[in-house]
Amino acid sequence: MFKIKMAGFVIEIDNKYSYIKKLCAKYIYEGEEKDFSASCTEEDISNEEIVAQDDKEVADLLSKMDVESRRGYLESVCVYRAICLQLPERNSFVMHAATIEVDGLAYAFTARSGTGKSTHISLWKKLLGDRVKVVNGDKPIIRLVDGAFYAYGTPWCGKEGWNRNVSVKLNGLCFIERAVENKIDKMPLDEAATRIMKQILIPKDALGAINTFELVDKMLNNVNCWLLGCNISLEAAEIAYKAMSGGKDED
Repeated sequence: MFKIKMAGFVIEIDNKYSYIKKLCAKYIYEGEEKDFSASCTEEDISNEEIVAQDDKEVADLLSKMDVESRRGYLESVCVYRAICLQLPERNSFVMHAATIEVDGLAYAFTARSGTGKSTHISLWKKLLGDRVKVVNGDKPIIRLVDGAFYAYGTPWCGKEGWNRNVSVKLNGLCFIERAVENKIDKMPLDEAATRIMKQILIPKDALGAINTFELVDKMLNNVNCWLLGCNISLEAAEIAYKAMSGGKDED
């Protein structure tokens, strides 16, 4: 059992395997306080292993692990889900997105798997150099604090391992699609709402779902949403940065 401090919360994790503590090394908290706890059962882990076989990339990864490492990896997936299901009641939710910081503001990029979120972030790094810092490469926590939305790094960050234990005000959300020519447009709220629901974890209980929907609605009304059609060229980053760095329009 150990604690982490993540997204401003102190979370006690009751683990069975060492993998998750190593994963969370940069987030370990030694204090006495605790906001909530998370754990999973051996049955949860076994069920997750069955589900994982439907994802070729994950299944291939698991096939290369010994039993201890495999069970530990799957435990980390289950525990993060247990954490995330408790977030909406705390004005937070997890979003499947690669998130970066530029000049003190966060930009989140979401897309179907394999579309090129990591590649696009690499283009921003090439364009802006050290001004670009990754917050989280895959599953950041988004939290409403004093009327503004912030992106938080987490240890659950994708295969690249991109994450920092930081909070950064969210300045833009971009949906990425592949295209021959680069183009970015402001996305209508109704379309953004439909798309974002595919990229967040929604609790099955009614209250958790309602809290999540309300948070997402507030976020979409406070943060500009964009649709970027792009190819793998520096121009894609140039037009995306130029549009997104303007911040939220005043109505």
